[in-house]
Amino acid sequence: MIIRLCKIVLVLSLASFAFMVTFNNITDYDSNFQFVKHVLSMDTTFEGNAAMYRAITSPTLWNAGYWLIILGEGLTCLVLLYGAWAMFAARREAGIVFQDSKTGVVVGATTGFLVWFVGFMVVGGEWFLMWQSPTWNGQDAAFKFYMSILGVLIFVMLPDDEI
Repeated sequence: MIIRLCKIVLVLSLASFAFMVTFNNITDYDSNFQFVKHVLSMDTTFEGNAAMYRAITSPTLWNAGYWLIILGEGLTCLVLLYGAWAMFAARREAGIVFQDSKTGVVVGATTGFLVWFVGFMVVGGEWFLMWQSPTWNGQDAAFKFYMSILGVLIFVMLPDDEI
């Protein structure tokens, strides 16, 4: 039982992180909006790079991109909460039932992975060359986030013995 409870607590921890990121992005909108604005406009990448045609300079698109990120973070929180609730409800059930209760965690972790790996590493880091910016580079933080998600997901998905 303790292993199952630990899995639930770790999922709740991920959900709380996604909640705090979402909450902070909404309540202190401008701070991280500046990050999105600079990454998308590519204004701090290497001078004269050949990929500047990718830059987005529209404030409307900056805001849309930022709200897409916030939506992904919020969705990550909600689905992980659902996943933790489903696991908690099945905590005393047979191993196969508990294993089946993990679907929400898989979907929530996948959503978070899409936000922080695809969004920040693939799109921000490589398409908009965020890695070239000494100031507006969120790749290290994103790496910590999606690796935490993957670590918890791997632990949660380990099969459970019967109680």
